[in-house]
Amino acid sequence: MKPPIPDRAADPVGDAPLVNLPNALTVLRVLCVPLLAVLLMVDDGARGSARDWAAIVFVLASITDLMDGAIARRYGLVTTFGKVADPIADKALTGVALIGLSLLGDLSWWITGIILFREIGVTILRFWVIEHGVIPASRGGKAKTLAQTVAIFMYLADVSLTWWPTASAVVMGVAVVLTVVTGLDYVVRALRLRRQPIPTKSNLGVHRGL
Repeated sequence: MKPPIPDRAADPVGDAPLVNLPNALTVLRVLCVPLLAVLLMVDDGARGSARDWAAIVFVLASITDLMDGAIARRYGLVTTFGKVADPIADKALTGVALIGLSLLGDLSWWITGIILFREIGVTILRFWVIEHGVIPASRGGKAKTLAQTVAIFMYLADVSLTWWPTASAVVMGVAVVLTVVTGLDYVVRALRLRRQPIPTKSNLGVHRGL
């Protein structure tokens, strides 16, 4: 059986300094959130260079999400700040992009609602089962994140190709389906984990598979 995909929320906190590269990347992603909002509002959201810059900022910020967790795990730089700030930065970035696109009329509100409901719901579920353990990220969840990132980029970018709007809608449709499916899977796994006894110091190592 394949090992679970690393999830930064499950990483043990070490004695790494608060000021390190992974945390700097997380802070950079947080700073990109208001910048993205401003770029989306330039000329009331009219398509042009500002929209292209918004797409670039969104993609670059999303790339930092892939980098910070990997660097933190590889070099033992996991901190409590990173574990808390990382998911907040991710959801803020995605939320601002989706809400901005819906406010501009480029994306239906029901799509934004489904994605944000899933992301917020999963966060609540994590806190609900945190005493019982951490649910590792699934491959479907990673595929969902990739599909959302590509779809949002396509909606943000000002591309004049005739097939671009249709392709954007198709990719967003895939992202929505993956969002719903992985969300339901997370609920099932959370319910299963919730039924397990809370690990104690004596069985903590066994519970974590160490």
